[in-house]
Amino acid sequence: MSGLPEGWAALLVLAPITFAGAILYGLSGFGSALITVPLAAQFLPLPFVIATFSLVDLSGALRLGLENPRNAVRGEVVRMVPMIVVGLALGATLLVNLPRAAGMIALGLFISIFAVYSLARRASHGIVGTRWAYVAGVSGGITGTLFGAGGPPYAIYLAHRPLTKEQYRATLTMTSIFSIGLRVIAFLITGLLADVKVWIAAAIAIPATLAGIAVASRIFRRISREVVMRVVALTLLAVGVSLVVRAVAA
Repeated sequence: MSGLPEGWAALLVLAPITFAGAILYGLSGFGSALITVPLAAQFLPLPFVIATFSLVDLSGALRLGLENPRNAVRGEVVRMVPMIVVGLALGATLLVNLPRAAGMIALGLFISIFAVYSLARRASHGIVGTRWAYVAGVSGGITGTLFGAGGPPYAIYLAHRPLTKEQYRATLTMTSIFSIGLRVIAFLITGLLADVKVWIAAAIAIPATLAGIAVASRIFRRISREVVMRVVALTLLAVGVSLVVRAVAA
C-alpha cells in the first residue's frame, strides 16, 4: 500500500466518487460500494481503496442509522445479526475451497433475475415469514465474505416484510453497521488499516459521504415506498450484473 498514483492529488478523486455512492446508499440502504470501489480503484490501489472505504462506509452507516434509530425494527435485526456471524464464519471457510468465479456468476445471475422480476411486477411484494431472516443473515454473511456483496440478501428479505420505507431503510442500515463494523475489526487485525494514508483518505472522503446522505435523506422523505423499492431493485440489478462481469473478467 505504498506509493499512490499521482501522489496525494489522487486522494482528491475520492470526494466526488464517495458523494455519488452516498446518494445511492442514502436512498436504498446499501449498494454504495457498487459505485465507490470500482471507480476509486481506477486511481488508487485496490487494497488501499477497500481499507479506506471500510472506514467511510462505517461512518455512512452510523450517520444513516442514527438519523432515526427508532424506525429500525429490532426483531428483524435481532434475528439476522447472529446469523450474519455464522455466515461470516462459513464464508471464511468456503473462501478457501469454493470455485470463486462460478459462485460469483451464480449469485450475480440470481440477484439480477430477482431484480428484473421485481421491476416487472406492478403489484405489491408478497410477505414472507420471519424464518427467512435466518436465511438472509447467513446468506449475507457468506456473500459478504466471498464476494463483497452482503447487502442483497438482507435487502431482498426486508423488501418482503410489512415495513414502511422508513422501517425498511433503518433496519437494513442497522444490519450494515454490524457487518461493516466486523469488517473494520478484521482489517485492524490484519494490518490493512495500519497505513496512515488510509486514515487521511478516509478523512477526505467522510465529509462527502455525510453530505451525500444528507441530500439523499431529503429526497427519501419526498418519495413513496414504491419508488424506494424500485431504487432497491435497480441497485440489486446493478450489483448482480457487476458480480457477473467481475467473475467473467477475472
